[in-house]
Amino acid sequence: MVVKIKDQKVWENNPNFITMKNTERFSSRVDNYVKYRPQYPVAIIPYLAAEAGLTRTGVVADIGAGTGISAQPFLDNGNNVYAVEPNREMREMSQQLLQRYPNFTAIAGSAEHTTLPAAAVDLIVAGTAFHWFDQAATAAEFKRIGRKNTYVVLMWNVRQAELPFEKGYEKLLHQYAIDYKDMQHRNVGASQLAGFFQPGTMKEKSFQNAQIFDFSALKGRLLSSSYVPEKGHPSHDPMMKAVEDLFGKYQEQGMVKFHYETKLYVGRV
Repeated sequence: MVVKIKDQKVWENNPNFITMKNTERFSSRVDNYVKYRPQYPVAIIPYLAAEAGLTRTGVVADIGAGTGISAQPFLDNGNNVYAVEPNREMREMSQQLLQRYPNFTAIAGSAEHTTLPAAAVDLIVAGTAFHWFDQAATAAEFKRIGRKNTYVVLMWNVRQAELPFEKGYEKLLHQYAIDYKDMQHRNVGASQLAGFFQPGTMKEKSFQNAQIFDFSALKGRLLSSSYVPEKGHPSHDPMMKAVEDLFGKYQEQGMVKFHYETKLYVGRV
């Protein structure tokens, strides 16, 4: 099925279309984001088939799609994916990376104003993005674009902080990063999301995930985060020295490992 996007140029040229503070945070971090952010486990697909009625012919709206990481499993499943992303640099990167998929369409829009037609999609997904959204406006928009009984999937790759290296990395972020405490998506969980979903419809599922980095990749992973000071900021150089020391302390055969818990919250709004 092909979905016709309404007023695309109007939204792209509207200066009030997005809130600058959040949607522009990743503009200078796109390359690192693409290279070093974790993928989502392919195991989410059979789970969503069983729990949310996902089929290969279903139309998926990926909201806050970024560079397309969250769209990838659904594209490989054969779904038509409409990737809604307000940040131009990230959206253009997704178009470049995923151009081989004829079933992929990047949309200049936001969670609150997707520009998608009413009753157009079978599944709505937000991957490591929902914490940026206005929940009330987003719920109204999701109701509008979803067909009857459409499920919403909110998912995050939650970096763990149990092992010594992971604890050291977390401490480094608290010491040097900008507004890190205010931005952790760890603060979003079942209790915070219960009010977003219809009562009795929310299901929670976890999958294990991991990344292995050499030092160059670890530095890129660090710099992919919006709260990490960039070059020119007074905290940048001390933070780079600290992460180099951390890597030297915990590396094994030139590598360190991040463990993640991929958290899915599935329900209707």
